[in-house]
Parts: sequence; C-alpha cells; structure tokens
Amino acid sequence: MKTILIVEDVPLNRDLLVQLLEDDYRLVIAGDGASALERVAERRPDLILMDLSLPLMDGWEATRRLKADRSLADIPVIVLSARAMRGDEERARASGCDDFLTKPIDETLLFQTLARHLGD
Repeated sequence: MKTILIVEDVPLNRDLLVQLLEDDYRLVIAGDGASALERVAERRPDLILMDLSLPLMDGWEATRRLKADRSLADIPVIVLSARAMRGDEERARASGCDDFLTKPIDETLLFQTLARHLGD
C-alpha cells in the first residue's frame, strides 16, 4: 500500500482528504510545512498532497526545501490549493510542485492525478 503525506492545516479539508483516501492508501498527516518536512524524513511517503497557505512554513517553501534535497526530490508533490489566481500554478511548478489541483477538490480528478503519479 502506497503512503501519502497530507499537508493541510484546515481540519475540514484534512478530514475530507482522509475520508477519500484512507481505504486505498496509508496516510500521514502534517498541519504545517515544518511538520511536513519532519514527516517526510521519518516516513518517506510515495506522494505529498501539499496545501500552499500553511502556518510556520508555507507550502511554497516546504516544497522548495524538499525538491532541493536530492534524496527526496523524486517524491511527487501535488498542490491542493484554494489559490486559483493567474500565475499561481506556474509559481507552484517553479517551486518544484509536480501537479496542481484546486479546491474544492474534484474527486475524479484527484484520483486520476494520484494514479498518474503513483502508477496505480
């Protein structure tokens, strides 16, 4: 079973993701970018679902740090963000994100994106 790290600080959004994914994936949770980096070091997930607006360290910086570490750079980082302004997807990809999904979550698109990156 593949492991997904969910990095989300809003309990409602986090709970929704857990409900959607818990039957098919092993889940690890982090509520901010700094905790996400700790969880990645501890668990080495197969994929990361990353919110961008996070306390302590935002998703932009957490992703930059992950992708700068050669031992972690191959872990796909999928942005799940309410930020849908022009240029946000390009900025996220420039930070190292591998894909970009907007909130509210489109379940079909989420599962298609996970399958594409995890080879399911």
